Amino acid sequence: MVRAGILLVDKPGGITSHDVVSRARRALGTRKIGHAGTLDPMATGLLVLGVEGATRLLTYIVGADKTYEATIVLGIATDSDDADGVETERADATAVAAVADEAIAAGIAALTGEIEQVPSTVSAIKVGGRRAYDLARAGEEVELKARRVTVSRFDVRAVRRGDGVIALDVVVDCTSGTYIRALARDLGRALGVGGHLTMLRRTRIGAFEVAAAASVDDIAEDALIEPATAAAVVVGALAVGADEARDLRHGKRIDGGGRLTGAVAAAIDPDGRLIGIVEKRGAQLKSVMNMPEEVDR
Repeated sequence: MVRAGILLVDKPGGITSHDVVSRARRALGTRKIGHAGTLDPMATGLLVLGVEGATRLLTYIVGADKTYEATIVLGIATDSDDADGVETERADATAVAAVADEAIAAGIAALTGEIEQVPSTVSAIKVGGRRAYDLARAGEEVELKARRVTVSRFDVRAVRRGDGVIALDVVVDCTSGTYIRALARDLGRALGVGGHLTMLRRTRIGAFEVAAAASVDDIAEDALIEPATAAAVVVGALAVGADEARDLRHGKRIDGGGRLTGAVAAAIDPDGRLIGIVEKRGAQLKSVMNMPEEVDR
């Protein structure tokens, strides 16, 4: 039986996030694997998987801030806001050429900080119990509500002009739920020439970096991050004694609420094992997520 842990995978383009999960299930010999934060087939980069009991940690990872590298093409719009969609608009080459670097900078500035963003119509958001992309592909009208997101960094690394378009290589730091495709769409609209995404690579989820990820061909048990190590990185560690660990496992509260500096923390026993995630309840601590007890192998 494979041990529990967090697995970082560098997803290649052309396959779905579920395809990565399927490969991991075959490689590790277990069905109990989930992932935090879907990547579109076109996108590459960091996918965080939870294996066995560590799937319980994904709740605390999926909402972390993320970093993306992307290429936005101005001058062409598509129905999916990315290169996988059908072209819906192409601006006149002279209009594109007239878009000054200063106008691009101003458009990006307007999309930086806390903004209201309408997700792409081909997103995985559910509308009336159905995925938005299923409705869109069925030819149904999809109206998604704007949501508040934060783009803390939206930097242009390169600008390439030619063939009636402007290609921008950018890096974006943002909160969970931000759609980079929508940033490309909205920037193109603001500049009056349309825009879409042609490349997207996720390089960071919270404290996890793609540089530490395995390729889909190198998934193995020795690449797993121990649950205690991963949880400590995500929410911070709190050392508990053996008696405290036992009480937390049994659903009891323990004294020491003052030891918790954040909202939650990873309770780790004297053997270095993750007991669960605890939060403050008055002057005490209570487990809000318990890990399954590890079986020595």
